[in-house]
Amino acid sequence: MADETSTLELERSSVIVSGSRDDEPPALMIAWSAAEPERVGEVALFDPDEGARILGRGEPPGGPSGGRVIFHRQRPGVLERTEPLASPGLSREQLRVRLEGSGLRIERVGKCPMELRAERVDRCVLEPGETLLLRGQLLLFCTRRPRRLEPLRSASLADAPAFGAPDVHGIVGESPAVWRLRDQLSWVAKADEHTLLLGGSGSGKELCARAVHALSARARGPFVARNAATIPAGLVDAELFGNVKGYPNPGMPERPGLIGAADGGTLFLDEIGELPQALQANLLRVLDEGGEYHCLGGSVAKRSRFRLLGATNRDPTALKHDLAARLVLRLDVPGLDERRDDIPFLARHLLRRAAAKSPEAMRPFLASASAGEPRVKASLVEHLLRTRYTTNIRELGALLWRAMSASTGDAIEWVGSAPAAGPTSAPSSTDDPSADRKTPATEELPEPSEAEIRASLAEHRGNIVRTAQALGLSSRYVLYRLMRKHGIEG
Repeated sequence: MADETSTLELERSSVIVSGSRDDEPPALMIAWSAAEPERVGEVALFDPDEGARILGRGEPPGGPSGGRVIFHRQRPGVLERTEPLASPGLSREQLRVRLEGSGLRIERVGKCPMELRAERVDRCVLEPGETLLLRGQLLLFCTRRPRRLEPLRSASLADAPAFGAPDVHGIVGESPAVWRLRDQLSWVAKADEHTLLLGGSGSGKELCARAVHALSARARGPFVARNAATIPAGLVDAELFGNVKGYPNPGMPERPGLIGAADGGTLFLDEIGELPQALQANLLRVLDEGGEYHCLGGSVAKRSRFRLLGATNRDPTALKHDLAARLVLRLDVPGLDERRDDIPFLARHLLRRAAAKSPEAMRPFLASASAGEPRVKASLVEHLLRTRYTTNIRELGALLWRAMSASTGDAIEWVGSAPAAGPTSAPSSTDDPSADRKTPATEELPEPSEAEIRASLAEHRGNIVRTAQALGLSSRYVLYRLMRKHGIEG
């Protein structure tokens, strides 16, 4: 065992740092801990030039024992070192870990059994997106992290919540993708231009729209939200622009319409891409003429000082080109496949909400009547981390309720071998011990060829996230791996 001192061990407990997002080597994240649940989300970072490091309980035993795996709470510009692991079921020297290629080579040297894909192993190479279980003690998730997250440029850590908790806007997460999102939300809020939010169904586009409004100078004005897909084709003008009293039928009350109601604030039109292009044209003048419009039946022009935030899960090219041109800014809202690191936090947040909303249903999983933290088993978190999501937070919530309904003990676990509900949810390898031990992505779809990857990259103008989605890959990290395999530069 190498007798090396880690550069991480030379750092202070809390140190201001900066770095590039481009260098994202494999890292280990605590996804579940039986003895220390508050440590979920902490990451261990590794240097390419260092040797093997030891993961274990407490401080290293006496005598030379080499470098230790050290966990941190990582935020933009800050790397906060945390205490040594205290799980009683771990040996003082439990795992030997080092970087190897695109993954982490891990060897068990302690007593606690180690499982990869529901099979007991003593050594393995853990690739990004895979989980490793130290039975009954710890679930580790292999992710990718830059050694340092870039400091925030528009947002401020002074407004940050406790580690892993929802922020004031209800956004949950500590992944690099979510911190970039928070920074972008802050900047977009200050820009005060009509904006298009892009992201999959259930990714949280309305939550982000509300955050933009709350962070903007319009925060004291109204926030008006409507799903554009639910507006009947024959009533678009009436819904958007309102009508004068008595029009089109006698006795009709005067209505301001969505645009009038949003005067001085923000109008959020969800699923704006579902509006037929002929109806999208109805928005052009009011966006182009400083908010000038006419109510139905009115002869005098009105003006609404509103900001439009449109949202769609379609490609922006599906919008009428002149409407897209007026939505000056673009904001990408990452889905769960782009922020898997946040799934344990999101699950905890959703379970707390479920406990508050349905205390009787959650009572078996609470330590006491006043406890708001339901007990969960590693099997649940592992399944959630290995599922491919199409409706994101909605699907995650449905999986949690399904697990609760099937759990018979005092902790929520994943039970059964059937795949999770949803059109592309993949079964966890822990559900069927006889199944071929592959990742969910390779179980569902064949690996795309080099030609297919190059063609898709060209079609999506090098956008990694959209290319990964188009190819049916579970995350952008799978695409990065395939690009390296075929020598494709990103």
